[in-house]
Amino acid sequence: MKKAVGALAAVAGLLGWLGVAQAAEPLNVYSIWPENYARPMFEEFEKASGIKVNFLRFSSGEALARVIAEKGNPRIDVLFGGPVETFAAGIKEGIFEPYKSPSFDRLPARFKHADGQWTAIADDPLVFMTNTAFLKAHNLQPPTSWDDLLNPAYKNMLQMADARTSGTAVTRIFSVLEVNKRDEDKAFAYLKKLRQNVQVYTKSGGGGTLPVGLGQAGGGIFFIVDALETREKGYDVTISFPKEGIGSAAEAIALIKGAKHPAEAKKLIDFATSAAMQSKLSQHKIGFVPATPDVKTDPAVAAVLKGANIIPIDDAYAGANRKRIVDKWVKEVLPAQ
Repeated sequence: MKKAVGALAAVAGLLGWLGVAQAAEPLNVYSIWPENYARPMFEEFEKASGIKVNFLRFSSGEALARVIAEKGNPRIDVLFGGPVETFAAGIKEGIFEPYKSPSFDRLPARFKHADGQWTAIADDPLVFMTNTAFLKAHNLQPPTSWDDLLNPAYKNMLQMADARTSGTAVTRIFSVLEVNKRDEDKAFAYLKKLRQNVQVYTKSGGGGTLPVGLGQAGGGIFFIVDALETREKGYDVTISFPKEGIGSAAEAIALIKGAKHPAEAKKLIDFATSAAMQSKLSQHKIGFVPATPDVKTDPAVAAVLKGANIIPIDDAYAGANRKRIVDKWVKEVLPAQ
């Protein structure tokens, strides 16, 4: 009888533990990475940890605005992916809780906030991407200078992201600022000229890739991960870089202040900043550059980047000036015709 009671107690204890595990709420995340990049990574995390991830995808501007608006009662635990200037701007709003994952000390300085407010999970350079048939039809070489995009042949034939919603666009604008040594008069004079050739500003960073692939647009400026995906799908596009340089934004992750599931959130951050996840990028044909030095860049990505003049975006400068620069772009560049 005592043995039976003991066995029943053990079973009851096990069932109770399982009940708690099954009843546990899943981790809630806003992902700035598009679903086709984020979902495979979350599935890998779920397999490794047993923790379910519920996520909603937003462009970086939308995600940042939501987290700020929800600061008093956070609806998520983690902000995942997206250019570092978005996270730098979030620090000013007090929306993150510092956390340093086990991989923190292994990362180069530009891939982490000193206090652990955010940590990079990848690097994502911008590129010029053009439709190869469009280049041939207009007897053009792939653009290798920012000024090449001002060619009248591109009139109403460029697509790129809208800075009001997209981090890709913000990185683009800060690229132009860096190329012009942060001289805002020169940078915005260029952006106004470029506006004359823009067919449409898309809501998301990769929104113009399909039109360029189909030849509905001649070209645009995109993150390399989106350009490589377009080429992987079989579209005849050409990837090139401006000789003056172009920006690269660290893609980050951060713990939300007041997160309702902080322990689980930290496990996701541990996974995302580790070689375990970043080694999966290549396996899933996701063309980010791993942030951790423990994972080599996919050879196909490295080949595209060979010889490119890449400018790491200064997160402190971009974060401090993000709102002002975007407002200036909306006021001075967007209406220009």
